[in-house]
Amino acid sequence: MGETDGGRAPRPKRADARRNEEVLLEAAAAVFVASGVEAPIRDIAAEAGVGTATIYRHFPTRADLIVAVYRHQVEALAQAGPDLLASAGTPYAALERWIDRFVDFVVTKHGLAAVLQSDDPSFGPLHSYFLERLVPVCARLLDAAAESGEIRSDVDAYELMRGVGGLCIGAGGTPGYDARRLVGILIAGLRRSS
Repeated sequence: MGETDGGRAPRPKRADARRNEEVLLEAAAAVFVASGVEAPIRDIAAEAGVGTATIYRHFPTRADLIVAVYRHQVEALAQAGPDLLASAGTPYAALERWIDRFVDFVVTKHGLAAVLQSDDPSFGPLHSYFLERLVPVCARLLDAAAESGEIRSDVDAYELMRGVGGLCIGAGGTPGYDARRLVGILIAGLRRSS
């Protein structure tokens, strides 16, 4: 188990290979937000400062790249929760900052939505993965803020995330719609009244 056909365990990626992949994923996410997931690979390569062959070496298909970008963003958001709890002044401040990052993720994810709903089987498990990784992080932030007395204690993490997501995609391209402002109002509404 865990061995390749040659009988040897696969080698872990070198640190520079992991950094290169990280640069590619960040570049792809930026291009997907700006131009959509059908943007030319050469645009992603230019954003990352590499040749297209480098992208195809890491991600042989566009689906591989899309899945990797999605997973990379979920993992970054999952790690941000504990990091923010440790570094923010209060649990509520950590929650606010995490929700702000979640809004950024939802905006990127919205650009991926059409592809993620396609018949490609590689996209099927991504929504479950998203829920498994992020709902507990949001719940931990909510619990910490509730335990500190900063917010009400009856807020469900899944419902809050669905509400934020709904506000983010609710614009539908409407000029002047500011999802981030509306999300800020929603999060402020969690505060306990004195």
